[in-house]
Amino acid sequence: MASSSGSNNNERRLGVVAVILKSPDKAVHEFNDILHQFSSLLVGRMGIPYKERGVSVISLIVDGTNDEIGAMTGRIGQLPDVSVKAVLTRV
Repeated sequence: MASSSGSNNNERRLGVVAVILKSPDKAVHEFNDILHQFSSLLVGRMGIPYKERGVSVISLIVDGTNDEIGAMTGRIGQLPDVSVKAVLTRV
């Protein structure tokens, strides 16, 4: 069903994807492989190892369509012990 605002899934979005690797040693290589596959969407990346909690917190600046970003976040979300959330906007 089309939305009343006239937007579509081919419209480009700018956003931030927040990722928490709860077991960084287990997921980091697969995570980096996914980012490499979707590198055309990535504008920037910042990762912080939060040693006190034993996790890694990563923010990704992305620019792509809803479908492209959704495909990437869907793949990331399938990794074990990984949480992912995206905030997107039209610019």
